[in-house]
Amino acid sequence: MLLQQNDVAFAFTVEQVVRMGRAPWARTEREDADNDLVDAALAATDIGALRHRAVRSLSGGERARVALARVLAQDVGILLLDEPTAALDLRHQEDVLRIARDRAAAGAAVALVVHDLNAALAYSDRATLLSYGRVVATGTPAEVLTAERIEDVYGQPVDILTHPVTGVGVVVPKR
Repeated sequence: MLLQQNDVAFAFTVEQVVRMGRAPWARTEREDADNDLVDAALAATDIGALRHRAVRSLSGGERARVALARVLAQDVGILLLDEPTAALDLRHQEDVLRIARDRAAAGAAVALVVHDLNAALAYSDRATLLSYGRVVATGTPAEVLTAERIEDVYGQPVDILTHPVTGVGVVVPKR
């Protein structure tokens, strides 16, 4: 599980924090994969060059990628990700969403909480729109994220345009 806020209070290095994701497998046959899985998680999140840096010395976006790498290193079949793209630049946002999509395609159950409606439209198989903790709609992203529902929930009129290449809806605020 990746929480929205991930604080590291001690002077752990990036590699040490990512390796903590392997702790459940200590003294089991799965421990043999620790080094490979840690390296793969560092590479997937583009933080391999930071592996020896103290986590407390990193930017917010770099810390977020360390937290995701720790989760990926766990190598489990269920990923719960709460705002995994917050504090990330555009490239790393897309990387995180591709990682989540690829894990789902490989058979993992992946649940993401996102406020980026365009990310939900582009990457989700299913979507649930909430308002004040209550379910407004559940279904495919195109079924759930309509202009009317978005305006009702967020209080912001929008247009939903069709991307000319992908055919996926794009939410654009009316200004």
